[in-house]
Amino acid sequence: MSRSNESPREHKSLLPFHLCALVAVTTWGASFISTKVLLQNGLNAVEIYLYRFLIAYLLTLILCPRPLMSHSWRDELKFALCGICGGSVYFIAENTAVQYTLVSNVSLIVATAPLITTLIVALLYKGEKLSKGLLTGSTIAFLGVACVIFNSSFVLSIKPFGDILSLLAAVCWAIYSLLLRSVSALYSAWFITRKTFFYGVVTALPFLFLESEFAPLSSFTRPEVYCNLLFLGMVCSMAAYLLWGLAVGKLGALKANNYLYLSPLATLALSAWLLDEQVSIIGYTGCALILIGLIVGERLGNNQPGSELPK
Repeated sequence: MSRSNESPREHKSLLPFHLCALVAVTTWGASFISTKVLLQNGLNAVEIYLYRFLIAYLLTLILCPRPLMSHSWRDELKFALCGICGGSVYFIAENTAVQYTLVSNVSLIVATAPLITTLIVALLYKGEKLSKGLLTGSTIAFLGVACVIFNSSFVLSIKPFGDILSLLAAVCWAIYSLLLRSVSALYSAWFITRKTFFYGVVTALPFLFLESEFAPLSSFTRPEVYCNLLFLGMVCSMAAYLLWGLAVGKLGALKANNYLYLSPLATLALSAWLLDEQVSIIGYTGCALILIGLIVGERLGNNQPGSELPK
């Protein structure tokens, strides 16, 4: 998806990891639909997240029970932050956003995570400078976000609050990607995924006190509930996170995150097909601007040597 200095042989050896990123992002695009269905069946945002990550954690614990702890408390803290930024806060913000806005809006705004990742790298590493291309791409993309949010204001019962939560989720994912890059050099994808799920579940428990109502047990006997929960837990969480960990470890946070550009396309198609969601001309304009801005920023802003985050 992006230009690089890789030789044809190196590019071929990395092809499986590009496919890992592609499959992970496609399933995440579909996850917005499953989340919306579960919300419509009475589950709240915290419940959906906890059940999803608990299923994924138990599966990874069975398949990868050892080692139990990381090499140091510093690394353990990084995994706790992975659980927060790539788990609890990210998903609860995202799931709550789906309640207030269109799933296509959430998917589009969360897709700004690659650009946010690049901006954070530029701020943290002095050797990384923002190019004019990156700034141009940023401006175009955030104009697109503004259009998407403006589109929401024309639809009854949909509020910009959901779009703001989507931006919070995008920032969290950008931070998670950078943390993931730093631990990938020391630990296996299975271990990283299991630790992320563990801390993701633990740090989400306080959010339960903010919820006053929970879905009755009878809800879980409905196929649309347990099938979507299993899909979210087994496919969108366990399998996708493993694939994503492999991709980031080999491709780097910036290059792997470029695949997130494709997630909104999957969500838009599925939401129109399965949920019959409507988007105005302004919304479609915002969609185009976001995708164009992200691609411009990636093509012109990350195309110089040394643009990848150091391990």
